[in-house]
Amino acid sequence: MKLLWQSKLVLLLVMPLTAGSLVLEFHWWAVNLAPVATWTAVLSLLLGAAAWQMRSATLGAAASGAIITASLMFSTAIFPYEPWHTALAPVLAVLVLTSLSTRLGRARKESLGTAEQRHGRASSQVAANLGVAALVSNQLMQAWLIDAPWISHFGQVATLTLVVGLAALAEAAADTVSSEVGQAYGGQPRMITTLRAVAPGTDGAMSVAGTLAGILAAGIVAVAGTLALRGGLVMLAVSWGAGVFGLLFDSLLGATVERRSWLNNDAVNFLSTLSAAAFAVVLLALLPHTAVH
Repeated sequence: MKLLWQSKLVLLLVMPLTAGSLVLEFHWWAVNLAPVATWTAVLSLLLGAAAWQMRSATLGAAASGAIITASLMFSTAIFPYEPWHTALAPVLAVLVLTSLSTRLGRARKESLGTAEQRHGRASSQVAANLGVAALVSNQLMQAWLIDAPWISHFGQVATLTLVVGLAALAEAAADTVSSEVGQAYGGQPRMITTLRAVAPGTDGAMSVAGTLAGILAAGIVAVAGTLALRGGLVMLAVSWGAGVFGLLFDSLLGATVERRSWLNNDAVNFLSTLSAAAFAVVLLALLPHTAVH
């Protein structure tokens, strides 16, 4: 409880800017192309309602997820407009993968004391997992990036933000799926720092089954996002690779700062998705200018 302030800080970093940007985005689309505003509002609300109904999220978390989803949909809308060719697809993939993995082997996880609460994730958990993607894709952030001197390598701000945001979503799915599958079916996990065998659910521990499941989950989200956003092999490879990097970085943080109670799980998750986004930028910067498009 002494680190609860970190969860509140994550919420404060993510939700006010995302909600404020959403209001501006909704107004602009409602005035200029009303169907985009209508589709986005309806589908994001339905997704939030589904998460709440499935008990994957509390009511507040479902509302936070709907706000983030709507913001992501607006910021990834392209022409000709089709709602399934937006960030809705990878967000939906994250929801389905994390919900299913949370339900796997629940009896075993309850016996270990690691099972998620039955009412679902809290608002801070949603912000920690989806917040970086929302902030990166935010229209205000894109407006700032246009004037950034280093952006010329990437040619288009949209290219950068789409890939980087997708990498953060891929990591969010990979982290949850890896943890849940590892606890249910992973057998004896080992610490990422020492390879010492530890109890399931230990911060910083990884199992072969859990890690492979996390890598697969990152790939599924990367594929869903690449297809939906009409990306190419660069988007797929960079977002997938960066998502896997973030998964490993999450375990490293868990084995060090989280075990020492310096950071709580929400802070670790937020930083892990941020590391995936940052690693995606590095990978894109290493590519030839023409390969980024």
